[in-house]
Amino acid sequence: MSTNSPGVIIGLTGGIASGKSTVSRHFESLGVTVIDADRIARKVVEPGQPALEDIVETFGPDILNEDGTLNRTALGARVFQDPDLRARLGAITHPRIAQEMARQSAAAFERGEPWVIYDAALIVENGLFKAFDSLIVVACSPETQLQRLMARDGLSVDDARARIDSQMPLGEKLKVADFVIDNDQSLDHTRRQVDELFNSIDARIRQTGSARPTDD
Repeated sequence: MSTNSPGVIIGLTGGIASGKSTVSRHFESLGVTVIDADRIARKVVEPGQPALEDIVETFGPDILNEDGTLNRTALGARVFQDPDLRARLGAITHPRIAQEMARQSAAAFERGEPWVIYDAALIVENGLFKAFDSLIVVACSPETQLQRLMARDGLSVDDARARIDSQMPLGEKLKVADFVIDNDQSLDHTRRQVDELFNSIDARIRQTGSARPTDD
């Protein structure tokens, strides 16, 4: 968000298995409020939430588990290959996710925090990065990404490559990045980069009201 807002929101994204969650957790350990899009997405479809009621009305009760929770597998199977159904689902969930993100960021700014991070996988794909002050992209080599995904999810080489190929290429996200975290080496190496970026961003925001380098 721009410098005339009460606080600064910085986007954080990356490719699948690039290490975004590792970076996000380290920012949290440094005291930064991280607003996690995945956590919010799960929260807004919990039993009793209006979004779940709308989803059931739209897609039918067979997308619920026996305990009344959302069966993500069943819903995913319905919308995976149908752009119209995906759009209908997005129309139900996205406004609620945006509302909760705004609530959490406002609460952080009311606590006196000068900046927060919004952690989401599709910040570049949906153009949301344009609304933020700046964007951090977590990157690693294609080989590292493939090996990590196979190890994390127990996938074959072909299945892991298919997952990676279904997403926007990491190179496209790097084109719009203001800051890049190289997560291709050791965990300590990644953490040192986060420490340095935290110090740089925090100082710049407190001085200028924006994280973006002055020569941008």
